[in-house]
Amino acid sequence: MTVTIAIETPLQDDVRGLVEELNAHLIPLSPLEFQFKMTVEQMAGADTTVFVARNAVGEAVGCGALKAISATEGEVKRMYTRPSVRGQRVGSALLAAITELARSKGISHLLLETGTGPGMSEAHRLYTNAGFTARGPFLDYPDSEWSAFFEKQIGQPAVA
Repeated sequence: MTVTIAIETPLQDDVRGLVEELNAHLIPLSPLEFQFKMTVEQMAGADTTVFVARNAVGEAVGCGALKAISATEGEVKRMYTRPSVRGQRVGSALLAAITELARSKGISHLLLETGTGPGMSEAHRLYTNAGFTARGPFLDYPDSEWSAFFEKQIGQPAVA
């Protein structure tokens, strides 16, 4: 499958639809108090860059975001691919775009929080395959059985 990955505003109907699908997937997997979702309005903030994956006919099929935590740390947020494209490396392409943007901004440490349980095994595989390793809680996330935390040290961009 051919997809294009681009930085876009989350304030579009089709991107809102992706976020709604992501939320619907997450809601049954853990108690609401252990779900740390950003709204599309929060995703549109100056500290967050949203990537959208689109198929050959322009349909939004995935999304992910980079939220700046500090000058050297960023958090991967709102990763989602439609079930119809899973297994086609769309998530990997989104994560690579997020990582490259982070690197270009001088961010050297990526963090992420995600859920646990059988509904999240594909996400965990995506992150570990991309070089993320398990770690403990960060920021104000509580330590709970409902969250898994990952991190990845990334290098600086190559000098041409």
